[in-house]
Amino acid sequence: MLEEMYSKLRDKMDKSIKLLKTEFMKVRTGRANPGILADIKVDSYGTLLPLSQIASIGVPEPRLIVVRPWDKNLLPDIERAIHKSGLGLTPSNDGNVIRLPVPELTEERRKEIVKLVKRLAEENRVAIRNIRREIINEIKMKEKKHELSEDDARRGEKEVQKITDEYVDEVDKILENKEKEIMEV
Repeated sequence: MLEEMYSKLRDKMDKSIKLLKTEFMKVRTGRANPGILADIKVDSYGTLLPLSQIASIGVPEPRLIVVRPWDKNLLPDIERAIHKSGLGLTPSNDGNVIRLPVPELTEERRKEIVKLVKRLAEENRVAIRNIRREIINEIKMKEKKHELSEDDARRGEKEVQKITDEYVDEVDKILENKEKEIMEV
């Protein structure tokens, strides 16, 4: 019974970590990263589609993203969508591909981005603690209903806390790596 709860706990916390990694991928650093284009939707023949479904996105150099649409007629639409995205990137269209030079970040902008990343990490830690609370409440309910002994409940709570600490440490490591990436000149 406790093993099922631990499994449920790990599944939920894994999803939380995966979400954090996805959010961090979207955060612009001084280095080119195709993940920052993940949320861009392009009007393709009357339908809004993710950019990744109508073009290939590559990074040939550390400060350049290249978007190669499968249909050249969509170049103006893709360019418009990138402008509207608010990423601060200026697309240049040569008729075949769109080049997105990624400008160097100022020290001030880097610090703002680090604050944003820290806030995202803290939100993730809170989510992990909420998952912990949910599972501990479940353990306490089972103890009240006499489905678990008092000793098993205490052991279960300790194990839940241990698992939670592992995931919070993982969030801290991910944050530390992202901070280094952002502050790297």
